[in-house]
Amino acid sequence: MDQTHRMSRRQLLTSGGKLAVYGAAIGIAPRFIRPARAEGADALAPGMIGGPTGFPGAERYQYGPDTPEGRAIEAIKTLKGAGKAPTKIVMALSDGSIGQLTQPFPVGAPSIKDLFEKETGITLEIVGLPNGQEFTKTMQDISTSGGAYDIYSTDWNRLGDLAESGGIAKLDDYVEAHKPQWDDPERGYVNGAQGVALLNQYRGSTYGVSLDGDFQTWVYRTDLFGDAAEQAAFKDKYGYDLAPPRTWKQHSDVAAFFQRPDKGMFGSTDLRNQGWGYTNWYQRFTSMASPNQFLFGDDGVPLINSENGVAATQAYIDSLSHHSPDAISWGWPEQYGNFASGGAAMTCAFSNLPKFLDNAGNTGSTVTGKIGSMLPPGTEVDGKIVSRSVLWFSLTGMVSSQSEHPEVAYLLLQWLGSARIYSWMTANPGGYFDPFSLNDFADPLVRETYHAYHMDIVRETVARTVPSINYPGATAFHNALDENLMASLTGAKTAAQAMADTADAWAKITRRTGEEKIIEAIKANKAAWPTVLDPV
Repeated sequence: MDQTHRMSRRQLLTSGGKLAVYGAAIGIAPRFIRPARAEGADALAPGMIGGPTGFPGAERYQYGPDTPEGRAIEAIKTLKGAGKAPTKIVMALSDGSIGQLTQPFPVGAPSIKDLFEKETGITLEIVGLPNGQEFTKTMQDISTSGGAYDIYSTDWNRLGDLAESGGIAKLDDYVEAHKPQWDDPERGYVNGAQGVALLNQYRGSTYGVSLDGDFQTWVYRTDLFGDAAEQAAFKDKYGYDLAPPRTWKQHSDVAAFFQRPDKGMFGSTDLRNQGWGYTNWYQRFTSMASPNQFLFGDDGVPLINSENGVAATQAYIDSLSHHSPDAISWGWPEQYGNFASGGAAMTCAFSNLPKFLDNAGNTGSTVTGKIGSMLPPGTEVDGKIVSRSVLWFSLTGMVSSQSEHPEVAYLLLQWLGSARIYSWMTANPGGYFDPFSLNDFADPLVRETYHAYHMDIVRETVARTVPSINYPGATAFHNALDENLMASLTGAKTAAQAMADTADAWAKITRRTGEEKIIEAIKANKAAWPTVLDPV
């Protein structure tokens, strides 16, 4: 997507008073997850060969030789002993996430960076990239043959463009040799092989290792939904009980009920601005057929210029009635700031919203203790509810094709992205890497940081998540959708015209990129789509 249209998460933190309540929470760990250093805690548990020490519960993040983390470290040591490893690995990383690798957590623990260097003898140099410029900086290194980095970390849906550019390495041989076990039924990705296809693969091959969990997740105000007077008034008006909405029709009713701009209250503030809002259109459109309403047919023809496409877009337009009057210009600063001040009944955001806003350390938030989580609203189809979310942004580690030591670079990513180390890392409140694996959702530190009530819903949201376009031309495809949705929101185009024009643009992008290549990617991409249906 056009980088000029996206509010980065660095801008989120530096946009002034609108975001004071959000920025105040960054780096604040929940008070109850700072244990004292345990006596004798520097020793590894029996049978373990590596992992952190120095704090109670550290053994949860330690590993034996026959684990993904252990195999990665032992393989690096073997390569180093054979003179096939570097003295330094250079990792380009979004600067909002660096703290999770460099800041020790919890008290008594080493940092991720220090532990890796101690166990391998290889220096990990982390080069910060401004949030929102990860892809631009990556492409600069590729196009100029700069070779500045061994590892890139950039938006998940750039995998296709970067793979086709030849700038990132195919990782299949390393995956086969070192067995990361991302599909492990207890510790691995939600939905097993389907989750691996969603997060790490392009056209059936592995090109990335997920380091983030940017699954769009719905939250609501428990104090409003639990208020007896509100419950009675809602039932009197709509004839059914007030509860977190399960369908888009119910969502519209609930949002309309709580739309009280004269009292500083909006019904729902899921975003509508350029560069971000179309993720919420995705959720509506893809839920309109069972098990999914796909974006393209297997022949590569766009499916959005259809009855379902027009209906989803019209509903997207109509939903402005329960947003702020400035909804099409609202970004993350306005959304988080508004929710923290008690200005919305519901919203859809990154899974970190409760981490920062339902936090006793954030004295600027008025909704601490008043946030609940819910599944995405869905559409009733053939007696079942199709509920769908979307993965958007989500940093992914990729090995540069210019790296002189690509296997060691991959092994670092396997170590970072495997269950034990990743859960320890994502629990650290010093950055933006969010949880996404089964191990994360069960981990006590992660559940403390993100809240137990939220983690259970995030896990189920992940199971219902569709991929945004991640094949060649992803930027162009999304720009066309974005521009036409904005035109429909402003009244410049009808819903039907917006979908017709988007479909025409998509067809041209497909021809320009290569129909055979796009069709192959579309078919391979279907392995990542969910099949979960919910009872009515």
